[in-house]
Amino acid sequence: QVQLVESGGGLVQAGGSLRLSCAASGRTFSSFAMGWFRQAPGKEREFVGAITWSRGSTYYADSVKGRFTMSRDNVKKTVYLQMNSLKPEDTAVYSCAATSSYSYNAPSEYRSWGQGTQVTVSS
Repeated sequence: QVQLVESGGGLVQAGGSLRLSCAASGRTFSSFAMGWFRQAPGKEREFVGAITWSRGSTYYADSVKGRFTMSRDNVKKTVYLQMNSLKPEDTAVYSCAATSSYSYNAPSEYRSWGQGTQVTVSS
């Protein structure tokens, strides 16, 4: 089991930046990749991006490509989501999750989830 704790959410104006962190503990060696998802009120959970622990390979949703960047610190067992040029439509609860699957963009493939952190972008 992997325990995940997110931090870094908040309120920011459109065009601004935020950096989210996701600290992992427990059986992290059993996870292949870490993903970020978001869910806005009344909408389904949406894949944002994923990063592999070993090589740091990253994958992003088209909606955030060029604006969001994921990175990881294997020593700290922490994954980061740098969000730039934020838009009001980026407003959502952002959650990180761990998976041992190669289907990194499917929420159903993730077994461990953090509690989520609210990101609000004002226009």
